[in-house]
Amino acid sequence: MRSLRSILVTGGAGFIGSTLVRKLLEREDLEKLTILDKLTYAGNRRNLIGPDRDPRLELIEGDLLDRSLLDAILTNTPYTGILNLAAETHVDRSIDCPQPFINTNIQGVATLLDAARHHQVALLQCSTDEVYGRTPAHQRFDEFARLNPSSPYAASKASADLLVQAAFKTHHQEVIITRCSNNYGPRQHREKLIPKLIYQALRDLPLPIYGSGQQIRDWMHVDDCCLGIIAAFEKGPAGRIFNLGAKSEHTNLGIARGVLKILKKPEKLITHVEDRPGHDDRYALDPRQALRVLQWRARIPFRSGFEATVRELAAELRPEE
Repeated sequence: MRSLRSILVTGGAGFIGSTLVRKLLEREDLEKLTILDKLTYAGNRRNLIGPDRDPRLELIEGDLLDRSLLDAILTNTPYTGILNLAAETHVDRSIDCPQPFINTNIQGVATLLDAARHHQVALLQCSTDEVYGRTPAHQRFDEFARLNPSSPYAASKASADLLVQAAFKTHHQEVIITRCSNNYGPRQHREKLIPKLIYQALRDLPLPIYGSGQQIRDWMHVDDCCLGIIAAFEKGPAGRIFNLGAKSEHTNLGIARGVLKILKKPEKLITHVEDRPGHDDRYALDPRQALRVLQWRARIPFRSGFEATVRELAAELRPEE
C-alpha cells in the first residue's frame, strides 16, 4: 500500500482534479495536499470553493513544463505520491490546434516523469479510454488491447502512456496508469457534451449533435472515477495499467434526449450537424482487473447520478434573470 500522507495533484483545479481533491481531503491519513495547476480556461479556482478552506491544501499556479518549479515543489516537501491529471482534453480543440496537447500531454508528462524519478516519488498517470480507438460491437477493451488513437488528443495521451511505460521498463520507476471512460458530474466545463447540452437547452437554443448521434460512450460518475484513481495509486503494482469504466453505455443522442426530458424541453431542439473528423463510434472498457486487484468498481447508478448532475449543472448554468 502506497501512502497518501502527502500528495501532489497536478491539474487539481479542473473537473476531475477538483473532485479528486475533495475525495483525498476526506481521508484522515492525508496530511498535506498540494495542487499544481496552470489555471487555463479549464482550471478554475471556483472549482475549489470549500476545499480551499482546508489547512492541508495548498494551490500553486504553474506549468508542468517548468522543471525548476517542479524541483522546488518536490524538494520542499517529501511527497509520497504525484497524481497527474494536468492535461488538455477537448477533442475538437485538438483537431483545430494540436500543439497545446503536444506541449502539456506529452512534453509536460515527460518533464514530470523525470522530476518524479529524480526525487523518487511514485507517479500515477491519468489517461483515457480514447487511446484504444474505436471499440468493435460486442467487445470491451482490456488493458492489453493495442493503442489505436484517432484524434490528436487521444494520440497525445497514448504518447504519454508510452513514456510512462518506458520509464518503468528502463528505470524501474514507480508508476501506474489509469484509463478512464467518459466522466460526468458537477463542475464540468461548458465545452463538454452534457454541460453544453444543458446550457443550450436552458436558453431554448439548438442542441448540436454530431452526425447521427449514435456514437456510444461508457458514462461514469466522476466520484467513482476518482475513487478508482485513489485505489490504483494505493494498491496498484508498479508498471500496471487499470481500466476504470462503469459498463454504462449510452448514445450521444440518448444523452441529449435525457437532458431535455429532465429540463422539460422539447426534443425539436436537437439539431444534427456535420460529424467531426475521425469520430469513433464507440468506446467501451473492461474494468475487471480494477475489481480483481484494487477491489474497485463504479457504484453510482447512471440514472440517479445523471439526473442529479443535470439538475446541479442547470442551477449553475441558468441564464441570469
